Amino acid sequence: MPRATNSPASRKRRKRTLAKAKGYRGNSSKKYKYAKDAVRKAMTYAYRDRKNRKRTFRALWIQRINAACRSRDITYSRFMAGLKSLGVELDRKVLSDIAIRDAAAFDELVAQAKSGLEKAG
Repeated sequence: MPRATNSPASRKRRKRTLAKAKGYRGNSSKKYKYAKDAVRKAMTYAYRDRKNRKRTFRALWIQRINAACRSRDITYSRFMAGLKSLGVELDRKVLSDIAIRDAAAFDELVAQAKSGLEKAG
């Protein structure tokens, strides 16, 4: 009896993989053998980097806040400690945005943080 390969399902699977590999260079977009490895690797990187993006943006926000703080004679860590002692619960994304777009509001936050440090210390 001949071997049944379930051709429609196999063809569908190969077409799906080649569709995901569209735009890849060389054989990676043309041949299934190479495309399946390239797609698997790409999906692995995509999964990993969705997690890494959160890290990267947090680091960027911290750098922006730190630069804005240092221009106002306070370090990032002292600024955050002062805000925490006052119970100000603004996340780093919002603080970074305020530092970039609204200098007057950030000056007020720095003043509050400094007063919070004096009360705590």
